[in-house]
Amino acid sequence: MDYTGLSEEFLQTVYRLYRIGVQKQLNSAVQGEAFALHFIAQHDGAVVPSDIEGAMGVSSARIATVLNGLENKAFVTRQIDPADRRRTIIRLTPLGEEQAAASADHLLGLAKKLLEFLGEEDAANYVRIMGRLADKFD
Repeated sequence: MDYTGLSEEFLQTVYRLYRIGVQKQLNSAVQGEAFALHFIAQHDGAVVPSDIEGAMGVSSARIATVLNGLENKAFVTRQIDPADRRRTIIRLTPLGEEQAAASADHLLGLAKKLLEFLGEEDAANYVRIMGRLADKFD
């Protein structure tokens, strides 16, 4: 098999998906503020910044920027941990909970449309293959 040619075709397809906006929507939902909101919501609405850092694989400076943005939008609050005053606990506000749910619904809807377009067999194969790739590099 010509993996070089197939790789070129794959990259061109990824570029096309990005250019028409599909890849952009998926990327924005799994990084930055949307990712942080989802992560906090999945952890009972309260985490420490280092938890988000580890999950996103980004620097503490990047997380601080993301959290500042979320705090400015009134989606999160920062509170000193009463058990360890050196730690800050990030909590979702009611508005943040609503935004996290809306973002999750939007992403789920987008994924559902894409998978429905592929059809049952191709959708199942796509998810299986993406799982294999995630397992390989995780």
